Amino acid sequence: MFDSLSDKLQDIIKRTAGQKELTQDNMQEALREIRRALLEADVNLRVVKAFISNIKDKAEGENVLSGVNPSQQLVKIVHDELIELLGKEVKPLDYSGHPNLIMMLGLQGSGKTTSSAKLAVKLKKDGRNPLLVACDVYRPAAVTQLKSLGEQIGVNVYSEDGQDVQKIIGNAINYAKENGFNTLILDTAGRLQIDTDMMAELLLIDRVFHPAEKLLVIDAMTGQEAVNVAENFDAQLGVTGLVLTKLDGDSRGGAALSVVYCTQKPIKLTGTGEKLNALEDFYPERMATRILGMGDIVSLVERAQEVFDEKSAREMEEKMSKAEFSFNDFLKMQKQMKMFGSMDNLLGMIPGLGLSKDDRQLISHEGEKQFKRIEVFIQSMTPEEREHPELMNSSRKKRIAEGSGISLHDINIYIKQFEQMRTMMKGMSDVKKNMGKMMGKFGSEMGGKLSMHQMMKNMRRFK
Repeated sequence: MFDSLSDKLQDIIKRTAGQKELTQDNMQEALREIRRALLEADVNLRVVKAFISNIKDKAEGENVLSGVNPSQQLVKIVHDELIELLGKEVKPLDYSGHPNLIMMLGLQGSGKTTSSAKLAVKLKKDGRNPLLVACDVYRPAAVTQLKSLGEQIGVNVYSEDGQDVQKIIGNAINYAKENGFNTLILDTAGRLQIDTDMMAELLLIDRVFHPAEKLLVIDAMTGQEAVNVAENFDAQLGVTGLVLTKLDGDSRGGAALSVVYCTQKPIKLTGTGEKLNALEDFYPERMATRILGMGDIVSLVERAQEVFDEKSAREMEEKMSKAEFSFNDFLKMQKQMKMFGSMDNLLGMIPGLGLSKDDRQLISHEGEKQFKRIEVFIQSMTPEEREHPELMNSSRKKRIAEGSGISLHDINIYIKQFEQMRTMMKGMSDVKKNMGKMMGKFGSEMGGKLSMHQMMKNMRRFK
C-alpha cells in the first residue's frame, strides 16, 4: 500500500540530505516534487493544495531548527502533516447501546458484506458477542453469502424472509437481547449509486434505531471517486466513520489521503487482505511512518503477539535450548509466519530497511518461493525423519530428492542451513541463560555490597 507515493517521498527526502540547510529555493524544489508525487498518487487536488501550503508554512521561519539536518527537518514536517491528513489519532468504535448497533453502508462491490464478517471476527477477538443481521433483501444471494461467511467464522446470522427491513432489525434486536448478543452488525443493501429511494430506507433505519456507528465501506482502489461517494453518503446520513477495503492493493493511496480531509470523518478500520481476520484499526501515525519508509514496529509487535501464543513460544524455546528443534517445529514456525500476512507487507513494517517497492516485491517473491520448496522438501520425509533430523544420511537424502523433485544438491544445502540455524538458536538460548545467571549473581552481590573488583572478577567467569 502507498508504494508509489512512499518511494517518491523517500527519494525527495534523500535528495535534500545533501543540502546544508533548508532554504527557500531548495524547499520550493522539494514542494514541487511532493505536489507531483501526491497528484500521481491520485490525491484530491483540494487536499494537495492544503498539504503543500501547511508544509510551506511550517518549513519557513521559526519552525525550522538551525543546526538540524535538512532531510531530518523535512521528514519531521511531512510526517506531522501526514498524521494531520490521516486524522491525527486512532478513533475507536463506539460500543454504546443495549444492544450496540453498527450499520454498514456502501455501494455495491465495495466489500461491505465481507467487511461485516471481518468486523464480526474483530469484535469476537475484542471480547464482544456479535450477531450479523442480513438487511440486504434486494441483491440475489446476499443473505446466502452472509450466512456462508457467518458459518466460516462461527458467528450467528439473523435473517428473515420478506423485504421489511425495519421489521427484520426490530426482531433481530429482540433476538439479541434474549440470546446474549451485545453487538448487531447490520449488513444493509449496497447501492449502485446514490439513489434517493434506497437512501430513504437508510435514513428511516437511522431515525428509528439510532445506530451507534454508521460505517461507510469504501473500495480504496476507486481513488478520487471514493471522495465523491463519502461526501454524498455523509451529506445524507452523517456517517460516523469510514472502512477502507483493499488498502493492500492500492499502491497509490489517493483514497486514504483524501477522504478524511474532505469529509472530516475518521478512517476507523482498514481491510488489508482477503482473509477474514484482515481487518485492522487504523492508526494515522503508524501509517505516516510507513509511507515515509520508517517501518511500523508497533504493529509488527502486536501482530507477533497475536500469532505466537506464550505457551508455544515457551515450548519452542525449551526445544532450542536442548538442540531438539525439528523439521516439524520449522514447519510450525513457517505456518505462524504466514499468519503475519504477505512477506512484502512484513518487510514494510521493519524499520531501517529502506527498501523500494520493487526490492521488497523481489525479496518477497523469492522468499515465499523458497519457503514453498522447503515445505515440499520436509513433507517428502517420513514422520520419523521430520522429528529427528539427525537420521538424515545419503540414502534418505536421495529418496527425499526423488520424491520431492528437488535436486540432491539443494537438499544438502537446506539440511546444512537447518543445522546452522539449530546451532545458532541453541547458542542464543545459552547466552540468554548465562545472562540470567549473571544478573542473578549481580543481584546477590549487590545485596552483599561486594567490591567492584569482586564483581568484575565474577563477570570474567561467564565469558
